[in-house]
Amino acid sequence: MAKVELAPLRSWDDFFPGSERFAKPDLRDLAKWNNRVVSNLLYYQTNYLAVAVVVFLVVGFMNPLGMFTGAAVVVSVFLGSVWVGDNKAVIKNFKKENPTLFVFLVMLASYLLMSLFGGVMVFLMGIKLPLLLIFAHASLRLRNMKNKLENKMESAGLKKTPMGILLEALGQQEENLSKIQEFLENKLKE
Repeated sequence: MAKVELAPLRSWDDFFPGSERFAKPDLRDLAKWNNRVVSNLLYYQTNYLAVAVVVFLVVGFMNPLGMFTGAAVVVSVFLGSVWVGDNKAVIKNFKKENPTLFVFLVMLASYLLMSLFGGVMVFLMGIKLPLLLIFAHASLRLRNMKNKLENKMESAGLKKTPMGILLEALGQQEENLSKIQEFLENKLKE
């Protein structure tokens, strides 16, 4: 098994090169769009972490107690869902068959717990805004050859990164992408 290593921080010119390296994803080809998102999440993971930390700190300075409470609840729900998903057979099967729905339910549970604490706006700004920015960039940024090579190394097991471990824990491996595509295509046809 490969040792877990943090991906290098990509240069600003590589991370945000200009409009010629960004394109709207083809919404009719969900597998290609999912592949682009997963590839960019793996390749730019350190840049995404930096963006999330900066947004988190800005919102945190505005409301530190709300941000701390929100972060604690989200981490608790995530770790709880991963533990339950790995240790309870019914939930493990559900997570394997419906990875996207599983992630949505984890986010919904976080939202419901946050509403009990009264920190919904802090949660939305501090946690969801970085996720939205990361997803937008990962969806729009076209991949390059270096990106594709790094991702092949990760999928072959030659390299292991924190984002790869996170995507694996969420059930977002590449073999599940075809299941997601088939499900969504069937729903679109109905």
